Amino acid sequence: MRRLSALRDLIEGWQSLTDRVQDAIELVEMAEEEGDEASLAELAEEAQDLEREIDQQELMLALSGEFDDRDAILSIHAGEGGTEAQDWAEMLLRMYLRWAEKKGFKTTILDRMPGEEAGIKSATVEVKGPYAYGYLKGEKGNHRLVRISPFDSGARRHTSFAKVEVMPVLDDDIKIDIHPKDIKMDVFLSGGAGGQNVQKNATAVRLTHIPTGIVVTCQNERSQTQNRETAMKILKSRLYQMELEKKQAREAALRGKYVKPGFGTRIRNYVLHPYQMVKDERTGYETGNAQAVLDGELDPFIDAWLKMQIGKGEAVTGVEATDH
Repeated sequence: MRRLSALRDLIEGWQSLTDRVQDAIELVEMAEEEGDEASLAELAEEAQDLEREIDQQELMLALSGEFDDRDAILSIHAGEGGTEAQDWAEMLLRMYLRWAEKKGFKTTILDRMPGEEAGIKSATVEVKGPYAYGYLKGEKGNHRLVRISPFDSGARRHTSFAKVEVMPVLDDDIKIDIHPKDIKMDVFLSGGAGGQNVQKNATAVRLTHIPTGIVVTCQNERSQTQNRETAMKILKSRLYQMELEKKQAREAALRGKYVKPGFGTRIRNYVLHPYQMVKDERTGYETGNAQAVLDGELDPFIDAWLKMQIGKGEAVTGVEATDH
Protein backbone atom coordinates (compact mmCIF):
# COMPACT_ATOMS: atom_id res chain seq x y z
CA MET A 1 0.00 0.00 0.00
CA ARG A 2 2.90 2.37 0.73
CA ARG A 3 4.41 1.59 -2.68
CA LEU A 4 1.04 2.09 -4.38
CA SER A 5 0.53 5.44 -2.66
CA ALA A 6 4.01 6.64 -3.69
CA LEU A 7 3.44 5.64 -7.34
CA ARG A 8 0.03 7.32 -7.36
CA ASP A 9 1.55 10.58 -6.07
CA LEU A 10 4.29 10.39 -8.71
CA ILE A 11 1.81 9.84 -11.56
CA GLU A 12 -0.52 12.59 -10.35
CA GLY A 13 2.43 14.98 -10.20
CA TRP A 14 3.33 14.29 -13.85
CA GLN A 15 -0.32 14.56 -14.94
CA SER A 16 -0.66 17.92 -13.21
CA LEU A 17 2.48 19.21 -14.93
CA THR A 18 1.23 17.93 -18.29
CA ASP A 19 -2.04 19.84 -17.87
CA ARG A 20 -0.21 23.03 -16.89
CA VAL A 21 2.14 22.79 -19.87
CA GLN A 22 -0.77 22.28 -22.26
CA ASP A 23 -2.66 25.22 -20.76
CA ALA A 24 0.44 27.42 -21.03
CA ILE A 25 0.94 26.52 -24.71
CA GLU A 26 -2.67 27.45 -25.51
CA LEU A 27 -2.38 30.74 -23.63
CA VAL A 28 0.86 31.61 -25.44
CA GLU A 29 -0.78 31.01 -28.80
CA MET A 30 -3.71 33.23 -27.86
CA ALA A 31 -1.44 36.00 -26.51
CA GLU A 32 0.71 35.94 -29.67
CA GLU A 33 -2.36 36.23 -31.88
CA GLU A 34 -3.62 39.22 -29.87
CA GLY A 35 -0.16 40.78 -29.46
CA ASP A 36 -0.61 40.82 -25.66
CA GLU A 37 2.94 41.53 -24.47
CA ALA A 38 1.95 41.68 -20.78
CA SER A 39 0.46 38.19 -20.89
CA LEU A 40 3.50 36.85 -22.75
CA ALA A 41 5.77 38.23 -19.99
CA GLU A 42 3.67 36.48 -17.33
CA LEU A 43 3.71 33.25 -19.33
CA ALA A 44 7.51 33.45 -19.61
CA GLU A 45 7.67 33.40 -15.80
CA GLU A 46 5.24 30.46 -15.76
CA ALA A 47 7.51 28.63 -18.21
CA GLN A 48 10.48 29.08 -15.88
CA ASP A 49 8.43 27.76 -12.94
CA LEU A 50 7.36 24.74 -15.00
CA GLU A 51 10.95 24.05 -16.01
CA ARG A 52 12.05 24.01 -12.36
CA GLU A 53 9.18 21.71 -11.35
CA ILE A 54 9.84 19.32 -14.24
CA ASP A 55 13.50 19.18 -13.27
CA GLN A 56 12.48 18.29 -9.71
CA GLN A 57 10.05 15.64 -10.93
CA GLU A 58 12.81 14.10 -13.07
CA LEU A 59 14.94 13.76 -9.94
CA MET A 60 12.20 11.59 -8.48
CA LEU A 61 12.88 9.07 -11.26
CA ALA A 62 16.21 8.40 -9.52
CA LEU A 63 14.35 7.81 -6.25
CA SER A 64 12.41 4.79 -7.48
CA GLY A 65 14.55 2.12 -5.82
CA GLU A 66 12.93 -0.51 -3.64
CA PHE A 67 13.83 1.21 -0.36
CA ASP A 68 14.41 4.80 -1.52
CA ASP A 69 11.31 6.08 0.25
CA ARG A 70 12.50 4.72 3.63
CA ASP A 71 14.18 6.47 6.51
CA ALA A 72 17.96 6.17 6.60
CA ILE A 73 20.69 5.15 9.02
CA LEU A 74 23.85 7.16 8.42
CA SER A 75 27.16 6.23 10.04
CA ILE A 76 30.41 8.20 10.01
CA HIS A 77 33.80 6.68 10.85
CA ALA A 78 37.04 8.61 11.27
CA GLY A 79 39.90 7.33 9.13
CA GLU A 80 43.53 7.03 10.11
CA GLY A 81 45.11 10.18 11.46
CA GLY A 82 44.06 10.43 15.09
CA THR A 83 42.68 13.76 16.28
CA GLU A 84 42.77 15.35 12.82
CA ALA A 85 40.60 12.63 11.27
CA GLN A 86 38.29 12.52 14.29
CA ASP A 87 37.71 16.27 14.06
CA TRP A 88 36.89 15.83 10.36
CA ALA A 89 34.39 13.09 11.21
CA GLU A 90 32.63 15.47 13.61
CA MET A 91 32.56 18.19 10.92
CA LEU A 92 30.83 15.73 8.59
CA LEU A 93 28.33 14.81 11.31
CA ARG A 94 27.48 18.49 11.76
CA MET A 95 27.16 18.90 7.97
CA TYR A 96 24.63 16.07 7.63
CA LEU A 97 22.65 17.20 10.68
CA ARG A 98 22.44 20.71 9.20
CA TRP A 99 21.38 19.29 5.81
CA ALA A 100 18.64 17.19 7.42
CA GLU A 101 17.40 20.21 9.38
CA LYS A 102 17.15 22.25 6.15
CA LYS A 103 15.16 19.40 4.54
CA GLY A 104 12.78 19.25 7.49
CA PHE A 105 13.96 15.73 8.39
CA LYS A 106 14.09 14.48 11.98
CA THR A 107 17.43 13.16 13.23
CA THR A 108 18.30 11.01 16.22
CA ILE A 109 21.89 10.27 17.20
CA LEU A 110 21.80 6.57 18.07
CA ASP A 111 25.44 6.19 18.99
CA ARG A 112 28.42 8.52 19.29
CA MET A 113 31.97 7.57 20.23
CA PRO A 114 34.06 10.65 21.13
CA GLY A 115 37.68 11.06 20.08
CA GLU A 116 40.60 11.12 22.48
CA GLU A 117 41.19 14.89 22.29
CA ALA A 118 38.55 16.27 19.92
CA GLY A 119 35.99 15.15 17.39
CA ILE A 120 34.47 11.67 17.17
CA LYS A 121 35.71 8.23 16.30
CA SER A 122 32.28 7.29 14.95
CA ALA A 123 28.62 8.23 15.08
CA THR A 124 25.37 6.68 13.90
CA VAL A 125 22.31 8.81 13.10
CA GLU A 126 18.78 7.86 12.13
CA VAL A 127 17.34 10.29 9.57
CA LYS A 128 13.55 10.28 9.27
CA GLY A 129 11.80 11.93 6.34
CA PRO A 130 10.33 11.26 2.88
CA TYR A 131 12.94 9.54 0.68
CA ALA A 132 15.68 10.07 3.27
CA TYR A 133 17.52 6.93 2.12
CA GLY A 134 17.04 7.79 -1.55
CA TYR A 135 18.63 11.20 -1.10
CA LEU A 136 21.47 10.01 1.14
CA LYS A 137 22.43 6.72 -0.54
CA GLY A 138 24.86 8.50 -2.88
CA GLU A 139 26.83 9.89 0.08
CA LYS A 140 28.31 6.47 0.84
CA GLY A 141 32.10 6.38 0.50
CA ASN A 142 35.25 8.20 1.54
CA HIS A 143 35.23 11.96 2.11
CA ARG A 144 38.64 13.71 1.93
CA LEU A 145 39.54 16.96 3.68
CA VAL A 146 42.60 19.15 2.95
CA ARG A 147 43.27 22.04 5.34
CA ILE A 148 45.71 23.72 7.67
CA SER A 149 45.40 21.64 10.80
CA PRO A 150 44.21 23.54 13.91
CA PHE A 151 45.97 20.83 15.95
CA ASP A 152 49.39 21.32 14.33
CA SER A 153 51.57 23.92 16.08
CA GLY A 154 53.55 24.23 12.86
CA ALA A 155 50.41 25.20 10.91
CA ARG A 156 51.07 22.56 8.27
CA ARG A 157 48.60 21.30 5.71
CA HIS A 158 46.96 17.94 6.50
CA THR A 159 44.82 15.49 4.55
CA SER A 160 42.15 13.57 6.46
CA PHE A 161 39.63 10.90 5.53
CA ALA A 162 36.31 9.80 6.95
CA LYS A 163 34.03 7.02 5.78
CA VAL A 164 30.27 7.47 5.41
CA GLU A 165 27.86 4.52 5.38
CA VAL A 166 24.17 4.84 4.49
CA MET A 167 21.56 2.11 4.97
CA PRO A 168 17.77 2.04 4.68
CA VAL A 169 15.65 1.47 7.76
CA LEU A 170 13.92 -1.84 7.07
CA ASP A 171 10.42 -2.69 8.18
CA ASP A 172 9.65 -5.91 10.00
CA ASP A 173 8.22 -7.35 6.78
CA ILE A 174 11.70 -7.37 5.23
CA LYS A 175 13.18 -10.75 6.09
CA ILE A 176 16.81 -10.70 7.15
CA ASP A 177 17.56 -13.92 8.99
CA ILE A 178 19.55 -13.32 12.17
CA HIS A 179 19.96 -16.39 14.33
CA PRO A 180 20.17 -15.74 18.08
CA LYS A 181 23.23 -18.02 18.35
CA ASP A 182 25.05 -15.70 15.92
CA ILE A 183 24.63 -12.68 18.20
CA LYS A 184 26.90 -11.78 21.10
CA MET A 185 25.46 -9.06 23.35
CA ASP A 186 27.45 -6.94 25.81
CA VAL A 187 25.96 -4.31 28.09
CA PHE A 188 27.74 -1.33 29.64
CA LEU A 189 27.06 2.01 31.30
CA SER A 190 25.77 4.74 29.01
CA GLY A 191 27.80 7.93 28.86
CA GLY A 192 25.77 10.77 30.35
CA ALA A 193 26.11 14.52 30.72
CA GLY A 194 26.79 14.24 34.43
CA GLY A 195 24.71 14.80 37.53
CA GLN A 196 21.29 13.16 37.48
CA ASN A 197 21.60 12.19 33.81
CA VAL A 198 24.32 9.58 34.41
CA GLN A 199 22.98 6.04 34.14
CA LYS A 200 23.65 3.92 37.23
CA ASN A 201 22.54 0.73 35.46
CA ALA A 202 24.08 -0.92 32.42
CA THR A 203 21.67 0.16 29.67
CA ALA A 204 23.97 0.62 26.67
CA VAL A 205 24.09 -2.36 24.32
CA ARG A 206 26.79 -3.69 22.01
CA LEU A 207 25.81 -6.40 19.51
CA THR A 208 28.39 -8.44 17.62
CA HIS A 209 27.24 -10.46 14.63
CA ILE A 210 29.69 -13.36 14.84
CA PRO A 211 29.53 -14.62 11.20
CA THR A 212 30.30 -11.19 9.69
CA GLY A 213 32.10 -9.44 12.55
CA ILE A 214 29.71 -6.47 12.36
CA VAL A 215 29.57 -4.58 15.67
CA VAL A 216 26.68 -2.25 16.54
CA THR A 217 26.34 -0.15 19.68
CA CYS A 218 23.42 1.92 20.92
CA GLN A 219 23.19 4.00 24.08
CA ASN A 220 20.63 6.62 23.11
CA GLU A 221 17.63 5.11 24.89
CA ARG A 222 17.19 4.94 28.67
CA SER A 223 16.44 1.22 28.88
CA GLN A 224 18.48 -1.80 27.89
CA THR A 225 15.52 -3.28 26.02
CA GLN A 226 15.04 -0.17 23.87
CA ASN A 227 18.74 0.04 23.10
CA ARG A 228 18.79 -3.62 22.08
CA GLU A 229 15.81 -3.14 19.75
CA THR A 230 17.45 -0.12 18.12
CA ALA A 231 20.79 -1.95 17.79
CA MET A 232 19.01 -4.89 16.12
CA LYS A 233 17.39 -2.48 13.67
CA ILE A 234 20.80 -1.06 12.74
CA LEU A 235 22.32 -4.55 12.46
CA LYS A 236 19.49 -5.65 10.19
CA SER A 237 20.08 -2.67 7.90
CA ARG A 238 23.83 -3.28 7.78
CA LEU A 239 23.37 -6.92 6.88
CA TYR A 240 21.00 -5.90 4.08
CA GLN A 241 23.53 -3.33 2.83
CA MET A 242 26.28 -5.97 2.87
CA GLU A 243 24.18 -8.35 0.79
CA LEU A 244 23.30 -5.54 -1.62
CA GLU A 245 27.00 -4.70 -2.12
CA LYS A 246 27.81 -8.37 -2.74
CA LYS A 247 25.09 -8.49 -5.39
CA GLN A 248 26.38 -5.31 -7.04
CA ALA A 249 29.94 -6.68 -7.02
CA ARG A 250 28.78 -9.93 -8.67
CA GLU A 251 26.88 -7.99 -11.35
CA ALA A 252 29.90 -5.75 -11.98
CA ALA A 253 32.16 -8.81 -12.27
CA LEU A 254 29.79 -10.32 -14.83
CA ARG A 255 29.97 -7.12 -16.82
CA GLY A 256 33.75 -7.48 -16.84
CA LYS A 257 34.56 -4.73 -14.36
CA TYR A 258 34.92 -5.30 -10.64
CA VAL A 259 34.31 -2.29 -8.41
CA LYS A 260 35.45 -2.72 -4.83
CA PRO A 261 32.65 -1.58 -2.48
CA GLY A 262 32.91 0.38 0.73
CA PHE A 263 36.01 2.09 2.04
CA GLY A 264 37.96 2.01 -1.22
CA THR A 265 35.86 4.67 -2.96
CA ARG A 266 36.69 8.36 -2.53
CA ILE A 267 33.63 10.28 -3.59
CA ARG A 268 34.30 13.90 -2.64
CA ASN A 269 37.15 16.30 -1.87
CA TYR A 270 36.80 19.22 0.53
CA VAL A 271 39.69 21.68 0.17
CA LEU A 272 40.04 24.55 2.65
CA HIS A 273 43.69 25.42 1.87
CA PRO A 274 45.42 26.80 -0.22
CA TYR A 275 42.06 27.60 -1.86
CA GLN A 276 38.45 26.69 -1.09
CA MET A 277 36.64 24.11 -3.17
CA VAL A 278 34.39 21.09 -2.76
CA LYS A 279 34.35 18.73 -5.74
CA ASP A 280 32.54 15.45 -6.31
CA GLU A 281 34.80 12.90 -7.98
CA ARG A 282 31.89 11.08 -9.66
CA THR A 283 29.85 13.89 -11.21
CA GLY A 284 32.48 16.62 -11.49
CA TYR A 285 30.17 19.05 -9.71
CA GLU A 286 32.10 21.60 -7.66
CA THR A 287 31.69 24.84 -5.77
CA GLY A 288 34.06 27.41 -4.33
CA ASN A 289 31.82 28.03 -1.31
CA ALA A 290 33.16 25.23 0.90
CA GLN A 291 31.75 26.75 4.08
CA ALA A 292 28.20 26.65 2.72
CA VAL A 293 28.61 22.94 1.98
CA LEU A 294 29.92 22.27 5.48
CA ASP A 295 26.90 24.20 6.77
CA GLY A 296 24.59 21.71 5.06
CA GLU A 297 24.17 23.00 1.49
CA LEU A 298 24.40 19.49 0.01
CA ASP A 299 21.42 19.48 -2.33
CA PRO A 300 23.37 20.52 -5.48
CA PHE A 301 25.77 17.59 -4.97
CA ILE A 302 22.94 15.15 -4.21
CA ASP A 303 20.90 16.36 -7.20
CA ALA A 304 23.90 16.05 -9.52
CA TRP A 305 24.47 12.44 -8.44
CA LEU A 306 20.76 11.60 -8.81
CA LYS A 307 20.68 13.10 -12.31
CA MET A 308 23.66 10.98 -13.25
CA GLN A 309 21.68 7.87 -12.22
CA ILE A 310 18.99 8.63 -14.82
CA GLY A 311 21.45 9.40 -17.61
CA LYS A 312 21.53 13.17 -17.21
CA GLY A 313 25.03 13.36 -15.78
CA GLU A 314 26.23 15.36 -18.79
CA ALA A 315 24.03 18.21 -17.55
CA VAL A 316 26.00 18.55 -14.31
CA THR A 317 29.48 17.19 -14.98
CA GLY A 318 32.08 19.90 -14.70
CA VAL A 319 29.62 22.53 -13.48
CA GLU A 320 31.12 25.11 -11.15
CA ALA A 321 28.50 26.53 -8.80
CA THR A 322 28.55 30.20 -7.91
CA ASP A 323 28.59 31.32 -4.30
CA HIS A 324 24.90 32.24 -4.40
